[in-house]
Amino acid sequence: MGGHLNAYTSREQTTYYAKVMDKDVPQALDILSDILQNSTFDEQRIIRERDVILREMEEVEGQTEEVVFDHLHATAFQYTPLGRTILGPAENIKIIGREHLQNYISTHYTAPRMVVAAAGAVKHEDIVEQVKKLFTKLSTDPTTASDLVSKEPAIFTGSEIRMLDDDIPLAQFAIAFEGASWTDPDSVALMVMQSMLGSWNKSAGGGKHMGSELVQRVGINEIAESMMAFNTNYKDTGLFGVYAIAKPDCLDDLSYAIMYELTKLCYRVSEADVIRARNQVFLSYGIELSTSPEGSLKSSLLLHIDGTSPVAEDIGRQVLTYGRRIPYAELFARIDSVDASTVKRVANRFIFDRDLAITAVGPIQGMPDYNWFRRRTYWLRY
Repeated sequence: MGGHLNAYTSREQTTYYAKVMDKDVPQALDILSDILQNSTFDEQRIIRERDVILREMEEVEGQTEEVVFDHLHATAFQYTPLGRTILGPAENIKIIGREHLQNYISTHYTAPRMVVAAAGAVKHEDIVEQVKKLFTKLSTDPTTASDLVSKEPAIFTGSEIRMLDDDIPLAQFAIAFEGASWTDPDSVALMVMQSMLGSWNKSAGGGKHMGSELVQRVGINEIAESMMAFNTNYKDTGLFGVYAIAKPDCLDDLSYAIMYELTKLCYRVSEADVIRARNQVFLSYGIELSTSPEGSLKSSLLLHIDGTSPVAEDIGRQVLTYGRRIPYAELFARIDSVDASTVKRVANRFIFDRDLAITAVGPIQGMPDYNWFRRRTYWLRY
């Protein structure tokens, strides 16, 4: 066929997708339905796949950024499902068997929790008819994702994890507040605030000429190798904060700069800054911790969904998270409605005098303690 078949799992969703020529769409749907409904789960293949997952886990552990964000979730949402990693502990992987997989599929791969989305050279009516014919063996268990979340909600806990390792040349850390869920009215304002804080790394240059005052501080004083604001949404909560990489002797100054600019959003926000942010560089929309090319916020959104695969993925994610497709006109209108007063109100809700979660890895002796950060979530002066 010359097609492309793949799958991935995020913290909230699992996606199976095929990219094929228009004439092969029925066959691609047949393959996807076969994968989901008729898998044989041969024991030898399961054993082989366990080793593949364990190797993947080793690779992930070698990527410090992944480790930082895994530990950030573990400490921020401790004792809740959102605090667990996607792969899970090695002990679980080593004992996964056929019964585990069949039980998981019958519990979670249910018709009410599944979306089939298609984009490109397809006709909606044809896809609907084919799905009706092919996807006939799915469980009809009425349990929804909301039911599961209400049983085990993600509860944010102000806390920290620090892993001192002097063998690593640079320190990496993330500072995060509890953010907004996908459907929270303030989720778009947090996207704009993320854009206001911005992102930067040394290879990009131009730090002192960037619009973000945090990036200017970092670039002019050379107190970081790279930094980026992030805003991650989940079903019932989120994470909003800053991730940075720096030399050990810069951690004190960098921590001060980050906390000053974060807390400043509660007190001093100029309209010009918000307008710039609405048309700025960085956006994490739909994909965790992604960066977009230079351009306006709106064109970043459009660039992100350039192509049939991202469009289909976007449709599926929106139907699962919002229960409907969000028109771009509506999304752009919500972005344009964010002004300085909105940013201050939202910052006071999520940042002002709030607990935070911190994760740090590397030579981090010079990083201030948790109480230092907590104290700087508010000012005693204006």
